[in-house]
Amino acid sequence: MTQQARAVRTRRSILEAAASVFEELGYEGTSTTEILTRSGLTRGALYHHFSGKRAIADALVQLQEEALVLPDHPVRLQALVDLTMMYAERLRSDVVLRAVVRLTVERGSYQTGANYRGAMVAASTLLSQALERGELLPTVDPDELAFLLQGVFTGSQILSQAANGRADLPQRISGMWRMMLPSIVRPRLLPEIDIDPDRGGKLLGLLSP
Repeated sequence: MTQQARAVRTRRSILEAAASVFEELGYEGTSTTEILTRSGLTRGALYHHFSGKRAIADALVQLQEEALVLPDHPVRLQALVDLTMMYAERLRSDVVLRAVVRLTVERGSYQTGANYRGAMVAASTLLSQALERGELLPTVDPDELAFLLQGVFTGSQILSQAANGRADLPQRISGMWRMMLPSIVRPRLLPEIDIDPDRGGKLLGLLSP
């Protein structure tokens, strides 16, 4: 293994260990000592890559961008549905995303709007494209709807986490769309939008098609 590859692997190990601690203990309850214990690395290795706990948290939040890549679908509203369904599925299996959610929603010394900004921009972009293509009713405001969607999604995943560890999150997000779509989409397009709860897992290759 080259030195560069080893450095990348070490950095990723630190982030994954930190994510598990942040998810469990939150920002205030996390220490670099606990991160090192879970990663099995030395303090020198940690500080070679990060200046401290906040820098690690910032790096985790930035990793969320990997889950916000806009899906490639000709119907842009379907692309937005797919983005939310894949994100919901990944929350059940990706400790980094779960850590980012806790870092974002908790009130404390660590405050960042990066998570919400990224999701808001992604949703607003897809909704603006959908409006331009005639997929949405002309009364829809993409920015306003993106804000509403972010709030409903965030609330749904928090309640799902409290109830059953997000086991039913795909069903909850499917239900969110089932209630929301009739008020925003052109009637002709409504039957074509796929909100199957298993869609996110299939798109991620976690379930059989």
